[in-house]
Amino acid sequence: MEFSPARLLEGMPPLPRSGDCHVAFSGGLDSSVLLHALVQIRDRIPAELKAIHIHHGLQSEADAWGDHCRDFAGALEVPYQQINLALNPSPGESVEALAREGRYRVLADLLQPDDWLLTAQHQDDQAETLLLQLLRGSGPAGLAAMAKTSRLGKGWLQRPLLGFTRQALEAYAQSEGLTWVEDPSNRDLEFSRNYLRHEIMPRIQMHWPAASVTLSRSAGLCADAQVLIDELAAEDMLRCRGSESGRLSVKVLSRLSEPRIRSLLRHWVREQGAAAPGYRHLQRMLDECVLGRVDANPLVGWGGMEVRRYRDDLFLGPRLPPHDAGLCLSWNGEAALTLPSGLGRLKVSLSAHGVDAEQWQKGRIEVRFRRGGERCRPAGDSHHRSLKQLFQTWGVPPWLRDRIPLIFLSGELAIIPGFAVCQPFVAAEGAAAVQLYWNGSLCGNLELT
Repeated sequence: MEFSPARLLEGMPPLPRSGDCHVAFSGGLDSSVLLHALVQIRDRIPAELKAIHIHHGLQSEADAWGDHCRDFAGALEVPYQQINLALNPSPGESVEALAREGRYRVLADLLQPDDWLLTAQHQDDQAETLLLQLLRGSGPAGLAAMAKTSRLGKGWLQRPLLGFTRQALEAYAQSEGLTWVEDPSNRDLEFSRNYLRHEIMPRIQMHWPAASVTLSRSAGLCADAQVLIDELAAEDMLRCRGSESGRLSVKVLSRLSEPRIRSLLRHWVREQGAAAPGYRHLQRMLDECVLGRVDANPLVGWGGMEVRRYRDDLFLGPRLPPHDAGLCLSWNGEAALTLPSGLGRLKVSLSAHGVDAEQWQKGRIEVRFRRGGERCRPAGDSHHRSLKQLFQTWGVPPWLRDRIPLIFLSGELAIIPGFAVCQPFVAAEGAAAVQLYWNGSLCGNLELT
């Protein structure tokens, strides 16, 4: 399809009047065509048009590219902004992936509500993305390739050139006398996309001239299929709710077919804002956490996240940092105390119930963690029980038990934050009391007794 500003406008969604329209402008052919064409229809775009250039600092020519972009935008009377990245790729790390992640991170931070970011990926890019995802063994979500419209940060990401080939964009650029920069790294065949673009796609297109069109159509069909999969997974997640918000019931999950379980697990992870696990980790979650032995304590971790099972619940959370359960912290019981290993903070205030204020003020206060053998008689109980028994009764998952701070007064266990005050430290009716608060990721900002 021939490219023109009018056809570009036909395929764009209505833009809000309150936000800005940022164009990701590298200075290459594609983004130069996009910016130039948008200027031609600027009176039809309610949002203010702005050009944003990301200086990755990875090429010796990068400074010159920034100068070109500034001059190009200036000639079009488009406000221009350059953001410099400080990227330090580690040995063996993908420079391409690092640059892409850094670029989208700063662009996401830039967007305000109702702002749009327009990027210049085209139909050939879409076809390449589908083939790369296919070679990686991706499912429908990956084969859907690049969505035309999606959320990014507080705003929106739009790819208005996905319906046009690179050939059509180049024809427009030449007819308008545009100049653009050429990134030499785009010829480096060590990068998978470049190898596919320069070595494989030309051979495919010799035999199938419409390959980019048909592959892009397949990506769209995969995107449609993924919408249906996500809708079913959302319904399943409602039926498979666990005992608390954010958890899943293993018993209900196990009644579903295995493909449906995998789909639901992937949806569950994404809904909580975590990176989706790969197929291998997803299969382990199914085999070990859902279908595994009831008496097992499975743990599946990836990318800083982990899934565990306790009783009938599946738990998803950040990977727990190392923790020394042998720590013993002295505390004056007045100023807030920050706990190690990201376990939150302890603070106190006077109250009508809780720990006897006189014992609190006179006792030696220490914060310890479970080592085994601790016992407590909670208020209202007639006998002492081991901490292990109490945690089991309260349904505390085993991996959290050693991380719950225990408050000792003069060497005796007095408070189990979030759960109980032990006798004989409970304030009598009408006596002054101290209430303890524990704020942190493990306790969900509980008001502690």
